[in-house]
Amino acid sequence: MIDTKQYEWSDVTLEMGGRIVTGCRGIKYNTKMEKEPVYAKGNEPQHIQRGNRTYEGEITLLQSELETLRLLGKGSVVDLRMDAVVVYGNPSKGDIITVDKIRGLEFTEDPKEFKQGDKFMEITLPFIALRIENQKP
Repeated sequence: MIDTKQYEWSDVTLEMGGRIVTGCRGIKYNTKMEKEPVYAKGNEPQHIQRGNRTYEGEITLLQSELETLRLLGKGSVVDLRMDAVVVYGNPSKGDIITVDKIRGLEFTEDPKEFKQGDKFMEITLPFIALRIENQKP
């Protein structure tokens, strides 16, 4: 029987701008590739052609982290370009460490939002990137 590890949020570390982001509440990122079926004789596709890759995602932060990023961007996060590193696993628990590098990350929005009853501000910043590198041990 194989017992696989399910990573917990406490096993995830985000580093951006040369520092560990302790006010990160969530991160989501993905790689997309344009794909299109190619038709010829008949009505069934004969091949699938590939196009450009895109890399995008979003980071959810507390307001204090957003304000730190705004300082780095001289007032706005949309003027920043940086790399981010996401590390999964805890070696002290015997976990296999996985490292994802998000290269050339740029935020596409600089939002603020409060709602009645909020105890803190949570901001989701969408981003695009030049590439995502997945490194396995």
